[in-house]
Amino acid sequence: MQLSPHLELGFINTLRVDRDTTPGIYLMAEDGQDVLLPGSYVTQDMIEDSLVEVFLYTDSEDRLVATTLKPHAMLDEFALFEVVDVAPFGAFMDWGLSKDLLVPNMFQKTPFEVGEKRFLRVVYDERTHRLVGTEKLGDFFDRKVKGLTINKEAKILIISKTPLGFKCIVNDKYEGLIYHNEIFETINLGDEKTAYVKTIRKDGNIDLTLRKPGSKKSGNSSDKVLSLLKENRGIMPYNYKSDAQLIKDVFGLSKKEFKRSLTTLQDAGKIEVKDTGIYLKD
Repeated sequence: MQLSPHLELGFINTLRVDRDTTPGIYLMAEDGQDVLLPGSYVTQDMIEDSLVEVFLYTDSEDRLVATTLKPHAMLDEFALFEVVDVAPFGAFMDWGLSKDLLVPNMFQKTPFEVGEKRFLRVVYDERTHRLVGTEKLGDFFDRKVKGLTINKEAKILIISKTPLGFKCIVNDKYEGLIYHNEIFETINLGDEKTAYVKTIRKDGNIDLTLRKPGSKKSGNSSDKVLSLLKENRGIMPYNYKSDAQLIKDVFGLSKKEFKRSLTTLQDAGKIEVKDTGIYLKD
């Protein structure tokens, strides 16, 4: 560990134990600035001149304070937070710390309700000089896409569901979208996945797909149907007339892919499709 040159709000700091007091120990940065680590976080190995890693934030009286707890997200990071309380001026989120993270009303897209989860970025509020959460993420994305081309693999983080599909953060810096008709698996907010670039729009937004480019849809789909059939003792209660949403939920396929797969497997003599379902042939 290397001693931090100065105290940094919103980040993990490596500080030196300077002195022990009644409320806790004071930790010092290289430039001589110090901060209190409350006694509830002090351990026996935190002796004078030893180095300690702590997160710095402000307490209820806006004083800088240290904690050995790790927050769900630090300054300028994104995370999925749960609403624990609401007030006329904003909502409070479980941050993983003793003090909850405030999301002021002006930083909310729609009113928050206790128990629901929202995807947020931790930011520094210039007006109050506090760390707060914001749901308005658009201003934080880089609109000049570099290093990504059509069909290239990217790391994505699912952040919200819209009428068009699921919005995501691409490679930690760009905004992307996976359309609903491109999704044939269960997706939840906060999921991290690998995706592939379909289109890079003029506004810097990226359209994505979860399917690897060049994959043979019918072959992959047929293999999936056959594999699930074998797992279910050779019988499944689905056929050409089955509901599209049910097919998507069970097989992770579109209705068109599913029907094409049934035909491929029937032509190969591997299955038989009846009104009562799909049957694996010996």
